[in-house]
Amino acid sequence: MHAGPVAAAANPWFSWDYLERNGGDVLRYTQQHATLTLQAVLIALLVALPLAALAHVRPRLAGPVLAGTGVLYTVPSLALFAVLAPYTGIGRTTVLIGLVLYALLVLVRNVLVGLQGVDPAVRDAARGMGYGRWRLLLGVELPQAVPAIVTGLRLATVSTVALVTVGVVVGYGGLGQLMFRGFRSNYHAEVMTATVLCLVLALVADLLLALVGRLLTPWRRTSARRRGGPTSDAAGRLDGAGPHEEAAWTS
Repeated sequence: MHAGPVAAAANPWFSWDYLERNGGDVLRYTQQHATLTLQAVLIALLVALPLAALAHVRPRLAGPVLAGTGVLYTVPSLALFAVLAPYTGIGRTTVLIGLVLYALLVLVRNVLVGLQGVDPAVRDAARGMGYGRWRLLLGVELPQAVPAIVTGLRLATVSTVALVTVGVVVGYGGLGQLMFRGFRSNYHAEVMTATVLCLVLALVADLLLALVGRLLTPWRRTSARRRGGPTSDAAGRLDGAGPHEEAAWTS
């Protein structure tokens, strides 16, 4: 009659004693998880920006670029790691390549949507001021696309935090290692600790990126404060100024 409560007490979902005894492992795998996520998202962004820019400047390439990244995203992670492992080995490199490929679709789509969503009046004003195609892209369209890019980064980062755990199949899964160890030993506290830390990592990363997005788009805060006031002309929004903030221009 008392076997259930005793077993539950011996195998709790939360255990401070577990953290004290395994603090080194928990910290190591948390750091591994965080660095993998950061590296994968940064590399994916460096690849996604030129791909999306090329698709934007050459619209005929948009379809193939999105289709290619979409196909990569649909490949099951276990199958992808199995294909990569013979060439990249077992460990960090294989997991990192997989994470980068999965993050590409989200980032390419969001960057492209941001570039395509720039107000045509802003483009016309820039052309009227002598902007060439690439100067228009770098100096006007990319700054205007920052909100969409940050949104893509947030989505890619949160999904990457979750996907890192799958790397356990090739021996490098960050907190997934603790999850797998906990499942194998049926130790609840180990599984729950790794799960909670994954959630915390995702939440902290998302909040930090949201803050970065606010810092990079001060005109949006100005626009919100001045909503209902007179709207500036399109030229006043070049170089990242928002629809209700006039930009100062110097020759």
